Amino acid sequence: MNIIVAVDKNWSIGNQGQLLVSIPEDKKLFREETLGKVIVMGRKTLESLPGKQPLYGRTNIVLTRNPDYKVKGALICHSVEEVLKELQKYRSEDCFIIGGQSIYEEFLPYCDTAHVTYIDYIYSADTHFPDLDQDPSWEMAAESEEQTYFDLCYTFRMYRRKAEL
Repeated sequence: MNIIVAVDKNWSIGNQGQLLVSIPEDKKLFREETLGKVIVMGRKTLESLPGKQPLYGRTNIVLTRNPDYKVKGALICHSVEEVLKELQKYRSEDCFIIGGQSIYEEFLPYCDTAHVTYIDYIYSADTHFPDLDQDPSWEMAAESEEQTYFDLCYTFRMYRRKAEL
């Protein structure tokens, strides 16, 4: 299973319910990686999307504790176990965890690949992603050339979970 995330130098991912920055190439990569695939998100992430609607062309799974929560075009689950059971219907490599913080933290142990847009800047933030550079069970497998968006520098990184010994 995959995780896809954009982080700053402190592994921050958002502030007050919004992404830290919108980079067109990051959005393009997200689209290319997830189109036709399964995406798993929390309710707050869904409600931060354009029109508070599920993303077109993908199977949207939303995890929420609210038993009455409904949204057209998305499958609603109420526990990590329920999501994992649902994901068994799909190829693991076609499943992407897209946020937010608590969803990333809950599903990281089940993922083996992380697609990280690493932004060389520190933002004011209130939500974070676990620092994979400091996690001994993960290693960076690939990194793009440095990209720029106006005066912002960033790279696309792929992390893989290390094989158990």
